[in-house]
Amino acid sequence: MSALFKFCGNYKFHLFDYYRGFVVYLPVYFKNDFVVGGGLLMEENSNFIKTIMKEDLASGKHDTVVTRFPPEPNGCLHIGHMKGALTNYNFAREFGGRFYWRFDDTNPTKEDISYVESQIEDFKWMGIEPDHITYASDMFEFMYEKAVELTEKGLAFIDESSQEEIRSQRGTLTTSGINSPYRERPVSENLAIFKEMRAGKHENGKYVLRAKIDMTSPNINLRDPVIYRIQHVEHHHAPGWCIYPMYSFAHPLEDAYEHITHSLCTLEFEDQRPFYNWVIENCTVPAVPRQIEFARLNLKNTVMSKRYLLQLVENGIVDGWDDPRLPTISGLRRRGYTPDAIRNFIRESGLSKANSLSDPAMLEHFVREDLKLKAPRTMAVLNPLKVIITNYPEGTVEYLDAEINPEVPEMGSRKIPFSRVIYVEQEDFMETPIPKYHRLYPGNEVRLKHAYFIKCTDVIKNDDGTIKEIHATYDIETKSGSDFNARKVKGTIHWVDGTRNKPANFYMYEPILVDDEETADLPFLERINPNSEVMMNGFVEENMENVEAKYQFFRHGYFNIDSKRSTDEKLSFNHIVSLKSSFRL
Repeated sequence: MSALFKFCGNYKFHLFDYYRGFVVYLPVYFKNDFVVGGGLLMEENSNFIKTIMKEDLASGKHDTVVTRFPPEPNGCLHIGHMKGALTNYNFAREFGGRFYWRFDDTNPTKEDISYVESQIEDFKWMGIEPDHITYASDMFEFMYEKAVELTEKGLAFIDESSQEEIRSQRGTLTTSGINSPYRERPVSENLAIFKEMRAGKHENGKYVLRAKIDMTSPNINLRDPVIYRIQHVEHHHAPGWCIYPMYSFAHPLEDAYEHITHSLCTLEFEDQRPFYNWVIENCTVPAVPRQIEFARLNLKNTVMSKRYLLQLVENGIVDGWDDPRLPTISGLRRRGYTPDAIRNFIRESGLSKANSLSDPAMLEHFVREDLKLKAPRTMAVLNPLKVIITNYPEGTVEYLDAEINPEVPEMGSRKIPFSRVIYVEQEDFMETPIPKYHRLYPGNEVRLKHAYFIKCTDVIKNDDGTIKEIHATYDIETKSGSDFNARKVKGTIHWVDGTRNKPANFYMYEPILVDDEETADLPFLERINPNSEVMMNGFVEENMENVEAKYQFFRHGYFNIDSKRSTDEKLSFNHIVSLKSSFRL
């Protein structure tokens, strides 16, 4: 391997590389200009794209940088797409250039205007401000003209072989392809049929237009690829067409048409670059773009395939494209992730030419860091157990002071109601405590956060033996903020007033896929984690009447209000991230 390795600390990613024909599997994570690994450090120029751009500007090849992001409107964007979008956008802004958001709508059978609207909402939420929003379909006439040009030059031909025959003709990675029997069709005949195709005179599948390159090329993508096909489908943005270009043909032409200087895409398009260049070289185009590849963003134990995401949606396994368990931008937004956290995660993950698997804990780290100084603190009981404070006056309610965020004093304080009946978490009481258990149990005293010391005096059970409620007494001298120090307690628990509260649902999350040896070979839909979403019923403080978007619930973590599921009668919250993690940068 050409890279230099040194010893270093803990891993956060998994890097795949090749060394003398063997696959090398290394635990690593990227930071700044290095790939840092478990026991190893490999120097890596994570700014290789920036270097190319600087050289192109310095040499006079380009006088500005123009980039684009071309999502197909056949689904909602996920965080992997957003890495591509932000990479292109940030380079354009860094060099004072232009950025195009291009909807690559060349396949109307899978596309829908609703996806266009969703993607626009996503990039606005992420703070991306394109200089131009364009549609590939607006360039259909230009693409058609270039296809005619290739045909006139004898570099494209009409083929009426079936899909299976064309696939067979292409050969394999180890065997050459064979020429189509229609490859030498006269130019005049090719042009005539192609015009008939555009005029709608032929049914789907009757003909295709193929580039004429080299059926013996070691790169299968150069073995006379199909560049146009017939599809009698009305286009959502460009009505009147019944032939449509293949993406591999449209992509370079779109870039040239929009004067893109650096066409940044992920590594799966690397094998397509020779055909990209062939199209540019053999068509009369207004500009010459350059395709540059970088590694895509992959998250461990996360569904990043648009095809699989669509299966989850269409099979009703998730609650639409914005389900909080999905890595879609709309799903992350509904879950409670923030644009700043996503941007910071993508920036920290860096750019590389090596594929990797990122740890979702790194993304959660940036969410946590972003929210800790923004989210108001409050209390919520997710699995309630009633407590009656028997020596507290009946009918009395007092309001206690509590800081909104102790790390940000300027956020002020709030008032919390306290009365004879409260709710605590069921896990905060044990009738027979285990060793070192310092929460409520018979005879033990704990502090109620922001309130008083209480001591459990009795346990009331249902007929089936389950606990119905517990009784306790409080000590008025121990009020929070009173400087009481006559005795200490080891446990502090949270609570919610029993009568002045807001009922709420809480959705807790685990990865949507079960990722272990037992499930590795199972079909995708059989790997779904049945505990990926669990709903709990409890209460939040009454001051949640005016709901902020995100809160830190004491001891539980960060939660986001789910406006899609909340009602006037009951709020609904999605768990964003826990309060702590073992992850460290």
